[in-house]
Amino acid sequence: MSFEQEWSSARASVRLNHVPTEPGPGGPGGAADLRIANDDLGAVGSDAYALHERLSRDGDHARAATFEASIALTNHDFTSGAALLKVHDRWSSQLKVLVAACANISNHLDYTVASHDKEEADLVATLSASKVSELLK
Repeated sequence: MSFEQEWSSARASVRLNHVPTEPGPGGPGGAADLRIANDDLGAVGSDAYALHERLSRDGDHARAATFEASIALTNHDFTSGAALLKVHDRWSSQLKVLVAACANISNHLDYTVASHDKEEADLVATLSASKVSELLK
């Protein structure tokens, strides 16, 4: 069977971008696709913040000793000194990336919770005003 025939057969047997016809999650009458409580988001954000703080404090303990060891090895003509310096540099750069990612996650989840609460309050106010307008007619 040629590639074109296989590809045509595969495309015919798979339906992408369609709504499932079976009931259940994601299907008609099924449960909502995504439901999460603000408490859950807050807990994840809090964990991300705690990890950020811990990495910022404890993730850099070996940096100075590693740097000194790499210099000492290089000064004594060991080729492993250059390799150790690469480890030092890579660890430092990746630690910064990880700390920034944790901060980003924490900040984003805090923003998401606050934004959702504001949107919910706006929606309640709009619906309440709509109901008052309807009753006044």
